Amino acid sequence: MQAAGGAPLSDPADQETAVAPARARKLVTLGVLAVVVYVLDLVSKTLVVAFLEHKEPVEVIPDVLLLNVIRNSGAAFSIGTGMTIVFTVIAFGVVVAILRTARQLRSVPWAITLGLLLGGALGNLTDRIFRAPAPLQGHVVDFVQVFPATHFPIFNVADSGVVCGGILAVFLAWRGYQVDGTRQTEEKSDG
Repeated sequence: MQAAGGAPLSDPADQETAVAPARARKLVTLGVLAVVVYVLDLVSKTLVVAFLEHKEPVEVIPDVLLLNVIRNSGAAFSIGTGMTIVFTVIAFGVVVAILRTARQLRSVPWAITLGLLLGGALGNLTDRIFRAPAPLQGHVVDFVQVFPATHFPIFNVADSGVVCGGILAVFLAWRGYQVDGTRQTEEKSDG
């Protein structure tokens, strides 16, 4: 590592001071993206519950996109219906794991990944904590239905954040990119 004038930084304290602003920017990226996903999820759910719940689905694009409000007590694909408290605990654990992982964050792609995952997890966790039928047993509001004839699961903005973050996490891991900004590569042998 080098100082602004090009001289090498030999003191570990100087190196940490030089890294701090770059790390802070990555944490800000994670935080801003998480807030954007969370707010979009919260606002969209509030609007669809207020204006579309208990009404016929709204066809936005014929045979492609419907707004169809349902309450989901399970996970994706309605797996685990009736196990809402378990999913609440899991979502809380995911949030804690992301926050702990963020302490090592030195990578912009991982900041984006963790921001998407955190915003999505917080969005659905908010539903599970505060929505009916009871605290910590709330049903998640889902409302986006694509290609209705295929019976693809109905989802929400938080679900989209989690899925996109999950796909990006798998891609980054596959390519060897680490949360700390390093990259693992396979050793090539001549044998």
